[in-house]
Order: sequence, then structure tokens, then C-alpha cells
Amino acid sequence: MKTALKIGSIIFLLAVACMGYGIYWAFFDMKRLPEGEFLTESISPNGTYTVRAYITNGGATVAYSVRGELVFNDENKKAKNIYWNYREDSATVNWIDDDTVNINGHVLNMPSEIYDFRNTD
Repeated sequence: MKTALKIGSIIFLLAVACMGYGIYWAFFDMKRLPEGEFLTESISPNGTYTVRAYITNGGATVAYSVRGELVFNDENKKAKNIYWNYREDSATVNWIDDDTVNINGHVLNMPSEIYDFRNTD
């Protein structure tokens, strides 16, 4: 009886974990953002990074959004989404220093920080 309870508990926990990951993947993963149309790009002062901004159209009932991606100029790394904000239709990208960028008023330290409006308070 105890073995069946343990196996049932493990299966239940695995199912909950898989559902949790599925919800995160479907609704919050920055890798699944729409590509959008190119707006602008800006290269860091030392040439290490390029930030490209794109506008995405969510359809007739959803406002425009801006997506920013970080391109690693000197390395063979895949571009990384670092910025996603809703209800914006333009992008202003300014580098503060070699590793700090300001995108529409949101200051991010490269390459580790991201801004995603879905994860803000």
C-alpha cells in the first residue's frame, strides 16, 4: 500500500511540474516572442553588442509591442531577446556605457538583464 502511495505521489508531482513548465513555456518564455518588423538598431560603444528593436502587431484588438534583441558581435552566440514591452510603437536605444543600455527608459546591464512587462509589478 505504501509503495502504491509513493508511486502515485511521484506521478502526481511530475504531472504538476510538467504542467507548470508548459504554462511558463507557452506564456512567459522570452524565446517564443513574435519576430516583428525592424525599427532600429544601436551598437555598443566598444562594438561588443548590437541591440535591434522590432515592432510587433498583435492583431486588431491588441496594441503594438516592442521587442529588443541582443546580438553578440564578436562571438558565435545566438541573438537573445532582452526587451519586451506592451503598448509601445517606437524604440529609443541609447548606450550608457559598454555594457549598459537604455531602451525606452528601461536600463539594462548586458548581457544578463532583461525587461519583460509580463514580469513586472
